[in-house]
Amino acid sequence: MRVDKIAMNKVRIFISYDDLSARGIDREEIWQNGKKVQDLFWDMMEIAYAEVGFELVGPIAVEAFTMPTEGVVVIVTQVPALPGHSDEADDLDDQDVVQDPFGAFVFVFSDFEEVVRAARILSLHDALFASLYTYKGKYHLYFDDEATPEELYDVVWAVLHEYGELASVTKAVLDEYGRLIIQRDALSQIAKQFPV
Repeated sequence: MRVDKIAMNKVRIFISYDDLSARGIDREEIWQNGKKVQDLFWDMMEIAYAEVGFELVGPIAVEAFTMPTEGVVVIVTQVPALPGHSDEADDLDDQDVVQDPFGAFVFVFSDFEEVVRAARILSLHDALFASLYTYKGKYHLYFDDEATPEELYDVVWAVLHEYGELASVTKAVLDEYGRLIIQRDALSQIAKQFPV
């Protein structure tokens, strides 16, 4: 199990399939809310506190993503309690929005050059599709999970983690508050427009 603090209110925990097996949890069982999975979660929180000082206080958002041959990535975010209603767009923050781990994933890039580098590599796989948005001054690639072949997950995640980072923003937020630049075939279009 590996813990990385990626923001003041957010940690990323990687659990290998060997870790799960040692606890008697199979790959399908991780998505159920049984006692073994609950015990695993609280163990993860104890390790996160011991290793990086991440303490659970108040409401949290939990995201989980499987990597077919490696394990499960769990992202835990402390979500501020919602105060009275104010301007919704101002209140929204990447770290306050829960992403649907089963439907899609979004990676955020601070600079367009990093998007170009990732797109050049990923565009070599014709079966990959992503939409490019700008939101809060950063670039976001949205991947529809159903359109991403399972056998390419390891490659996709390795490349995306090299140039960007996993975002907690949903497509609904990007559609509402961001700006769509390229729909669906962003990778191939960027690679064609910005060749090596």
